[in-house]
Amino acid sequence: MTQSGVSAEEKVPWLIQGGMGIAISGWQLAHAVSSAGHLGVVSGTALDAVFIRRLQEYGIDDSLQAAFDLFPSERVVEEIVRDFASHRSASGAYRTLPMLTQQSSGRRIDALVLASFVEVTLAKMGHDGVVGINLLTKVQIPTAATLCGAVLAGVDYVVMGAGVPTHIPGVLERLSLGEAVDLPLSVTGAASDNPATTLHFDPTPYLGSRTLTRPRFIGIVSSHVLASALAKRSNGPVDGFVVERPVAGGHNAPPRGAVDVDADGNPQYGERDVVDYEVLVGLNRPFWIGGGVTSPEHVREALSLGASGVQVGTLFAYCSESGMDPVLRRQVLEEIAEGPVHVRTSLRASSTGYPFKVASVPGTISESSVYDERTRRCDLGYLREPYAQPDGSIGYRCAAEPVSTYVKKGGSREATVDSACLCNGLMATCGLGQLRADGHREPAIVTSGDCINDVRELLRGRDSYSALDVIAHLSVASPVAP
Repeated sequence: MTQSGVSAEEKVPWLIQGGMGIAISGWQLAHAVSSAGHLGVVSGTALDAVFIRRLQEYGIDDSLQAAFDLFPSERVVEEIVRDFASHRSASGAYRTLPMLTQQSSGRRIDALVLASFVEVTLAKMGHDGVVGINLLTKVQIPTAATLCGAVLAGVDYVVMGAGVPTHIPGVLERLSLGEAVDLPLSVTGAASDNPATTLHFDPTPYLGSRTLTRPRFIGIVSSHVLASALAKRSNGPVDGFVVERPVAGGHNAPPRGAVDVDADGNPQYGERDVVDYEVLVGLNRPFWIGGGVTSPEHVREALSLGASGVQVGTLFAYCSESGMDPVLRRQVLEEIAEGPVHVRTSLRASSTGYPFKVASVPGTISESSVYDERTRRCDLGYLREPYAQPDGSIGYRCAAEPVSTYVKKGGSREATVDSACLCNGLMATCGLGQLRADGHREPAIVTSGDCINDVRELLRGRDSYSALDVIAHLSVASPVAP
């Protein structure tokens, strides 16, 4: 065995399907990719909210019931089904879970564990391929419970970025042994010895009799510097890296050093952001290159740099198995077919502080009129910032909530400018947008890699394509072709 825990002879997948949230990388897409012999990845972001809204929208079919039957705790299933499985009226709002806090417990945590278990179980059904789950380090509170559900379901890989998750390898080790874990929680203004800066999770209520296996851990990094740091500082084995270039969709790492922007406000990356692939090779772990991979030539280039393969998101985001709302997906594909779709890297859209890519799609938050018309609110709260209040208690704030509320909580008014509610927007993108009391449904926000227009190559002679079409397209004339 190597230091990373991966056998030197062990075959690793050359193609990783990106973990795109919220629910764009749903179990259907991961299932299709894994069934074809590659690494299919489900998104773990806001998975509990997705799960309970799907219950209300679609009820329980045979596949979902089969997943429920495999969950170790019958009590948890019965209580969640009782509260959320009844169909809602077409004109009714979704019933929701309370927003997560450091003290969340009981039913709130049950929903996280069950949702993750179900998503991974459905992705793994009916084939012997490998399945991963993708989480964001910045979304801290749901992490342990979401990982617990995935480990219970036998997830093969955990993929994490949007931060430096040095604590996760050790968490995976303990969860696979059925042991309680403590995770750090970043709380603005709180001393490191404040009990609120620790998240405790005990998997005991969810454990059955099955033997659990530690999944492999892959860190998503933007540079060889971060890869080296993650390898050296982590509290357990790091089994590989995905190196995401700035053209990748979703959240990106900011440029190293002072941030300059172009005329459209896009951050400019320079020499300090260039990846030294020789350093990555020297870490003696497999790595994959992500961001802007849209052709077999890009795959061959990655292999020539010493990579084990590639991570691909954008091409899969618009395939038939993706979790994007079908009407919205058809609209984007029509926009691509008719002319170039513009993608902008916003320094303000995400309350995380990370740059976030937004595709210009009519009727979505990318249009200033749609953004201005939406009532500011924060009622899902996955990107809320915990902060220490003057009385010593912990509060939560988000730059996308009403401006006066955010400022009252000690946030700066400047941070609210152009900040978008990614939680509600991305829920709408996957077809699960909330219906508000005034009759309006939450508008979508489409995030995509810079190379979105390369999708046009897959649309030659047709108006849609499948996950298998993506795989075939990337494999043509490639040394990794099946």
